[in-house]
Amino acid sequence: MSNADDLEDSSAPLIEHLAELRTRLIRAALAFVIGMVICFSFGGYILDFLLIPIENTMRSLGNPNPVMQYTAPQEYFFTLIRISMVGGLALSFPVIGLQLWRFIAPGLYKSERNAFLPFLIASPVLFLLGASFAQFVVVPLAMQFFLGFADLPSMVAALVSGEAASGEPDRGIDIVFNGKVNETLDITLKMIVAFGLCFQLPVLLTLMGKAGLTSAAGLRSVRKYAVVGILSVAALVTPPDVTTQVILFTVVYGLYEISIFLVARVDRKREADLRAQGLWDEDDEDEDDAESDASKPAADEVNTAFTPTKNDPLLDEFDAELDDDEGEGEDEDKEPGK
Repeated sequence: MSNADDLEDSSAPLIEHLAELRTRLIRAALAFVIGMVICFSFGGYILDFLLIPIENTMRSLGNPNPVMQYTAPQEYFFTLIRISMVGGLALSFPVIGLQLWRFIAPGLYKSERNAFLPFLIASPVLFLLGASFAQFVVVPLAMQFFLGFADLPSMVAALVSGEAASGEPDRGIDIVFNGKVNETLDITLKMIVAFGLCFQLPVLLTLMGKAGLTSAAGLRSVRKYAVVGILSVAALVTPPDVTTQVILFTVVYGLYEISIFLVARVDRKREADLRAQGLWDEDDEDEDDAESDASKPAADEVNTAFTPTKNDPLLDEFDAELDDDEGEGEDEDKEPGK
């Protein structure tokens, strides 16, 4: 009976937590759906805003009336659906973050709540900064590169052949850009999401530093691997042009260095708190140096391990036996000559 009662008592809190989790998830889903509906209602205006970079680029290249097209009846509708999903997630993120906070906050200490809350506020702010940087800086440069590159061969050919100076009529086939809405929007949304997520790097690494999962010394030691990883991410999430890849690498690597600075501040604050409580171990100061030294080959230890010690009776006895065997061998070699 006691075991059954214990099981019932232990299952009651679990059921309560699951019920609360279901309530939080339902509220977050409702906020997301409401945000989608709002964004879909203004989808045309949002689409015009997202297409401003390519519109300005086409006008700067001599097209007075930029036109975008769609080639399937359902293409424009699903384009607005994609916009509403991304915009709905952005609008509902404060509500989703609040529901997440309400669910995990009762299980945290006051100090942990005070430490976690600033990151919950900084995350959407950094995502908005990354999305704005992509929309107003990176996407215009990418569009300028792609559309300008299409006109570059014709300009070079005209200069080489002299057609521009002689005034001869154009010959051949004119290659004209007829942009599709969904393909152009795909590049823009991909860049916005990529830069928004990459701007979360300081938040992620600082949280890991507070949790004790990483340190400033550890981040500095893997800096060269971080460079390779950032270059790989930049090559995957950006269009295949060098300009946007270099911009993304520069920005993310700068955020990585900022993260090292923030994690170092977290380390110093944690050390100061431990010292104030009298729990700081002086050996912890040399922990990183000890780890780096442990990773190096211990040549001195190896040489010491194979260096014979002096006044060892076993080694002396072994050397004496060797001397006796060598003496007997010399006597046997001398006997045939006698």
